[in-house]
Amino acid sequence: MTSINEQQVPVASPVIGEAEIDAVVQVLRSGNVVQGPEVAAFEERFSALVDGRICVAVNSGTSALHLLLLALGIGRGDEVVVPSFSFAASANAVRLTGADVVFADIEPDGFGLDPAAVEAAITPRTAAIMPVHLYGHPAAMDRLTPIAERRGLAVVEDACQAHTAALHGTPVGAFGAGGAFSFYPTKNMHALEGGMVTTADPELARTVRLLRNQGMEQRYANEIVGANMRMTDVSAAVGRVQLGRLAAWTERRRANAAYLDDHITAPAVTVPPVAEGARHVYHQYTVRIRGDRDAAMARLTGAGIGNAVYYPTPIHRLKPYWEPDQKTGRTWDLPETDKAADEVVSLPVHPSLTEGDLERVVTAVNALGENP
Repeated sequence: MTSINEQQVPVASPVIGEAEIDAVVQVLRSGNVVQGPEVAAFEERFSALVDGRICVAVNSGTSALHLLLLALGIGRGDEVVVPSFSFAASANAVRLTGADVVFADIEPDGFGLDPAAVEAAITPRTAAIMPVHLYGHPAAMDRLTPIAERRGLAVVEDACQAHTAALHGTPVGAFGAGGAFSFYPTKNMHALEGGMVTTADPELARTVRLLRNQGMEQRYANEIVGANMRMTDVSAAVGRVQLGRLAAWTERRRANAAYLDDHITAPAVTVPPVAEGARHVYHQYTVRIRGDRDAAMARLTGAGIGNAVYYPTPIHRLKPYWEPDQKTGRTWDLPETDKAADEVVSLPVHPSLTEGDLERVVTAVNALGENP
C-alpha cells in the first residue's frame, strides 16, 4: 500500500505554467480574443509539424473531424469505416454528418485498424476510411492509403492523440485528404481546448474555414451554411507556448516509455508494440494484462500508481450505436477489438515523471507477477 508520505503517481498531468498564464493575460489585454492574430500564428506554426500542410484551427478535436468530413462532402447515404476501439468522438463525428459508421477490427498485434478488415468492410456506399492513431502510435498508413487510392476513397486521419507521431518519416496528419488534432488538456500538448484540421488542399481548407465561421470569410457575406466552431486567441496563445515545449516533452515521453519497456518483466503484462518504421509518441503507455485486470488495477492503485482503461467499452457496444444496430439487425464481429477492451491498462508516461516515479511504476507492475 502507498505510505502516507508517498503521493500517487498520476496517469496524466496537464501542464499550465507561468508562460501559459502570461500568454493568456497578453491576449486579454490586447482585446483580440476570438479568431485573431494568435490563431493565425498558431496555425502557421503548427504547419511545420505536418510537412507544411495548411492548418485550420477550431474549437475541439471533435469539431476538426466533423468539419473535415463535411468539407469533403460526406453526409447522408455515405459510409465511413472507423475502428470501434477508440474514443466515441471518432464515430460521433461521422454520425453528426448524417453518414453511417461501419466498424472494422484492429490488428491483433496493435491497436490500429486492420487493413484486411477495412478492405472487407468497404461497400459501394463507402466514402472514406478514418484511421485512428491511437495512444500516439501511427496507424498502418502504408497499407491503408493504397486501399483508399485503389477504391477512390478519402482518408481522414484521427490524429487527436498523436502530435508528431510518424510512419517511415511522414508525420501523421500528412497522409490523407486531411487530418484532425486535439488540444484537450491531457493531450501531449494542449490549448486548454481546441482542435486543428490539416490538409494539402487549399479549397478543402477554405471550406473548413467557412464552416467554422458561420459560412463566411468576410463579415455578413455568408457563402454556405456554417457553424460557430472557432478557436479563441486565448486557446491559441496557450497552444503556441505548448508548441515550443512539445519536442522536449515528446522525447521525455519516449524516454520514459523506453525505461518502462526495458524494466517491466511481469509475465502477465505485455508492453506496447511499436511497428517497424513507426515513431510512437506515447499519449498513453498502454499495456495488456492477462488474467484479472480489475484485480491488477486495484493492486496498482493500492501501490500509488495511477492507471486507467482507454477504452473499456468499444464504440459499437455503446448505446447510441448498439441500439440502432439492434433495430436493423446489423452485427459486428470484432474479436480483436473486444479482446483489447478487456486487456488494456494505461500507465503513467507523461513528461512530469521523475526517475523515482518510474521506478515505483516498474516495481508495482512487476509485483503483479504471472497471475494478477
